[in-house]
Amino acid sequence: MNTAVSSRAPASFPIPEFGRSVDGLTVARIGDAAYAMIPTADGRYFLGGGWRLSKPLSDWKRSDFYGHGGEVSDEVAFRVLVLEQAEHQGEKAGLRRQEFRAHANTPWGPSQGAVRYGEEVVFHSTSGHGGFHLTADRNAQVHPLLRNPGGWYEEDAAWAAVATAWPNLFTGLECREADETLRHSWPDAWEAIHGRALKPGESRRRDGEPFVRDHATDWVVISAIYSDQHRGFTEVIATRGGRRDPKSEERRFLVPSREYKVGPFGFVIDEARHAVYDGPSSFIGWRGRAGG
Repeated sequence: MNTAVSSRAPASFPIPEFGRSVDGLTVARIGDAAYAMIPTADGRYFLGGGWRLSKPLSDWKRSDFYGHGGEVSDEVAFRVLVLEQAEHQGEKAGLRRQEFRAHANTPWGPSQGAVRYGEEVVFHSTSGHGGFHLTADRNAQVHPLLRNPGGWYEEDAAWAAVATAWPNLFTGLECREADETLRHSWPDAWEAIHGRALKPGESRRRDGEPFVRDHATDWVVISAIYSDQHRGFTEVIATRGGRRDPKSEERRFLVPSREYKVGPFGFVIDEARHAVYDGPSSFIGWRGRAGG
């Protein structure tokens, strides 16, 4: 695998503009991108995004923003995040990625647009998803624990294998996000690449392995909904070990809603206390099944 240090040239970072919206939100602008620190009902905040808001920041309002870019703890954290985005935009411009039209079929459908990150490293967008395609020569350089034989790497998580192989084609923010993705999704690969074991708290998957091992034969909830038929209860669907394989047997249970507190790795059914349920279901997908 190519582990060369990034060779990206020093970038000229855009300078963020900070301010307050007409309704008192903390907001910022970087070029065409707009950001807001939006309060929630429980007193927390999340990052809202906007695009090409040409009016002054003091005229912006809550309805100008959409989406949910993750939780923001306070105004200091918001400013750090915005500055990080400014750095990302500057580095991204310096990488000079090339957009072009590609007549290609991808695992997610026909390519509707492509971006060349580097020689033989191309990102394809489709109507519903996207990801990278590597030529055979490039793909041979991806770490064996991360390599997809077909050379396709979807955009949600597998893309991190590409950024890990060629960090010089990605911004610092993207490389940090790729490292985080590997830690949480492919801990074995992360440890092999970095030459050390992950510590408790560094990887959700690694931390969850004892739970998976200890509850491999227990019924673990994979979906839940408040019951319309039984007030005060939550109707849940569970499989052995929480497996999401379509071939896995599914059972429904009724759990008192006050008890249904999902831990970091899932909720385990106590068969001595939580009754198997085969009555009318609140799950749309179960309403046409026998007994549901």
